Amino acid sequence: MGEVRIVKPASAGGAALELLVHGVGGATPEKMLNDPRTVRITGDGTAAVYRRADDVAADTGPGDDRSRGVPVPEAYVWSNLTSGNGTRALWLLLLPFMVVNLAHWMRPAATESTRAVRVYGLLVRLAALSLTVLLVAAACEVALDLTAWQCAGTAACAERHTWLGFLSPTVSDGGWWSLPGRRLALAALLPTALTALLWYLSHRTWRAYESQEPLDRAPEPETGPAHTALGRPGFWYGRRLVARLRAAHTAAGLLTVAAAVGTAAVREDHRPGGPALLDLLGHALQASLAAGALATVWVVCRRGRSERRLDRHLDAHLVRGLPLAALVLLALTLVYAGWNRPGWSSEGRLPGDTTFGALALAQGALVIALAVVARTLHHCPRKRGPGAPPERCALHGLGGPAVAMLACALGGVMSGGVSQWVSDWLDGTGASLDGPPVLLTWQAAVIPVLLVVVLALCALIARRTLLLIRAEEREVVRTYGVRSGDAARTRLIARARALAALTDRAPLLVAVVATATLLLGAGALVGAFGTGRTPARAAQTAQPFVQGLAQTAQALGSWLIGLGFILFVTWGRRAYKDVSARRTIGILWDVGTFWPRAAHPFAPPCYAERAVPDLTWRMATWTRATGGRLVISGHSQGSVLAAAAAWQLKPSDRARVALLTYGSPIERLYGRWFPAHFGPAALAALHEDIDCWRNLYRPTDPIGGPVRLSGDGCGPRVDREPLADPLAYGRSEDHPLPTPVLGHSDYQADPAFAEERELLLGRLRPQTPAGEVPVQRS
Repeated sequence: MGEVRIVKPASAGGAALELLVHGVGGATPEKMLNDPRTVRITGDGTAAVYRRADDVAADTGPGDDRSRGVPVPEAYVWSNLTSGNGTRALWLLLLPFMVVNLAHWMRPAATESTRAVRVYGLLVRLAALSLTVLLVAAACEVALDLTAWQCAGTAACAERHTWLGFLSPTVSDGGWWSLPGRRLALAALLPTALTALLWYLSHRTWRAYESQEPLDRAPEPETGPAHTALGRPGFWYGRRLVARLRAAHTAAGLLTVAAAVGTAAVREDHRPGGPALLDLLGHALQASLAAGALATVWVVCRRGRSERRLDRHLDAHLVRGLPLAALVLLALTLVYAGWNRPGWSSEGRLPGDTTFGALALAQGALVIALAVVARTLHHCPRKRGPGAPPERCALHGLGGPAVAMLACALGGVMSGGVSQWVSDWLDGTGASLDGPPVLLTWQAAVIPVLLVVVLALCALIARRTLLLIRAEEREVVRTYGVRSGDAARTRLIARARALAALTDRAPLLVAVVATATLLLGAGALVGAFGTGRTPARAAQTAQPFVQGLAQTAQALGSWLIGLGFILFVTWGRRAYKDVSARRTIGILWDVGTFWPRAAHPFAPPCYAERAVPDLTWRMATWTRATGGRLVISGHSQGSVLAAAAAWQLKPSDRARVALLTYGSPIERLYGRWFPAHFGPAALAALHEDIDCWRNLYRPTDPIGGPVRLSGDGCGPRVDREPLADPLAYGRSEDHPLPTPVLGHSDYQADPAFAEERELLLGRLRPQTPAGEVPVQRS
């Protein structure tokens, strides 16, 4: 359980405050405060601040030992922002949207005014828009092409699935709904409902998260090398941008449905001898859809985030008008497609190959362009603050493009897999339907190849881990000073250290998977358009061995996607209901939902847009009211929230703060993958602005690590020497029973925690609310 503690030492007549904010996995206020009797003093059922019942008036009542600096503990509980019942696992279906949103924040550090920074954000937003179109296009493929066009138009398939009988010309004996255009219009309700659901979820979470207003303060001068956007007043207030992007993505989804329905009707009307009036109307609708698509892209390209101030303005006409116009165009298209056309029958596939091929090609081009821009930003000359360590930017600045590639791959795999699975389900004989677009089948067929690459890389990492375990065994013997210790105990500790180091292998894994995905995706694109047939059919004239490989890859890819989908949802549901499972994978999800929705409005909501303002308001109001000292101690994800809240304080309030972090991913994860916001220069500046910062970590912790700030020029060194874990190798007078390997948990059980906390309390000097006395530094 992560905890963030804000401790406020007493000034003359004041009191000390300790505010705990849990991290991954959540916690109850009773456990955080170590007292069964707790009282909520501010907040609501979603996020609130609690105290022990005996401490409710500790800093306002008559003087006692609190006035001598003993801290009053408080607990900020925000677990309901990221957890819930099992239905919250459905958010995992929006994983591609969350991943591409992460790519926005992974750009290399550079001057904010650099044109390349704006281009980087624009490319990510366009990639995010393509994912929305891809998701809706996949829904159209399932509902319109496979179900309404192919299966309902084929007598054998419609007879096998009786619920489609009223759509079949044969089964319904030419019923009203059996016309191809009317079948498409009716089936279009499914992707339209999906788009409406995404809009509703985004709007509901937008009202709950993005509409929480932070402290309104004057922006600080953004001069010097250590600037970070996290200190801007409007950073955690993305209300305007999310509303605008939501309108654009909703319009894009509706226009995609309209294009899928209208294209087939336009193609029928354009044939020789087709109705001239309907042909003219079809071309007019197509021109209107193209104009709507251009308007949607323009909205996405027009502007990024407004962070230097609280932007309370909403583009009301745009937010309402753009989706409404797209909805009107969709309704007109459905009426147009449903018009009676004698002799029109559904044959073959709808023209989906061109759509999915264009999307795949556009996404590949966007990722390559993003890599070029990111590489340019990474090589931009820039200064670094005092005491800042060398940069450890993941993948040499290419982390954002790699993650964007993974987002596109996830979207493609989910689209191709669902389409192939539905096709197999509808076409029981495997001969009556043409199936999904060839490209989707090729994309599913390359999954086994990608899996082989990943397994080979995992085998290599496992081999290196075994070698590392042997090296760590020697280090454990040296660290604990044992000559002939227990071999099992030594190996247990060494294994914990070696497994914790696997976190630092993540860049290699991401790089290999992203590169393999790009190459295999390009191969699938070439294979689909080069042959025009599925892999199995394209290999019919090849050697028997090649034929077998193609058939196996195609069948196995479809099966793996179906199995993966089931495991994915089951895994996500377990993560929300099982605390231990949530601790294991929760850090990845919490990292993804920590960042505002700057690229994709349908991504899961950003809990920090509620948590950071909550913490900032509590810290600022308490500090100004009492003039006391303040120590923020944060564990795991709580340390990131603590740092983000400290950046949001006024400089005068920030100077009264000391920071204690433990098990913190702030440099190991955030500093490497998000260098523009948590890079060494930004962390060094935070260290200089606050009174003091100390960090605790263990070599057995797979999440937390050192901050790597030397302290030169901005106070004492941040990192304490790595804590021993376990505290003792064997039994002793101080530890008569075997001590466990704690890894990422229970840092408070280590004596170093109390020592560092007392050190920070001792450094802070009393302040009065009326005066701004400069904080003394050693």
